[in-house]
Amino acid sequence: MYNLMMSYFVYALYSKTALKLYVGQTQDLTSRLKLHEDKTFKNSYTAKTADDWLLIYSEKKSTRFEALAREKQLKSFRGREFLRQHIPG
Repeated sequence: MYNLMMSYFVYALYSKTALKLYVGQTQDLTSRLKLHEDKTFKNSYTAKTADDWLLIYSEKKSTRFEALAREKQLKSFRGREFLRQHIPG
């Protein structure tokens, strides 16, 4: 049965050692963060780049379409400028 209350998350991770941002989207933020932490996907960007990824931003969206559109915005130059404001000092 289709769940009308389904939600999606757009999120950003930051690595202080690599000075890199990662932007993604998922339906289950907690599980996705665990996958990043455990390096479940050995050849993924976050597994290869650094060990200290920190969640710096997340945003809830009602549809996957909205989440994908927001992910695209955050990956743009202005989106990354916005995310840099959330990096802990």
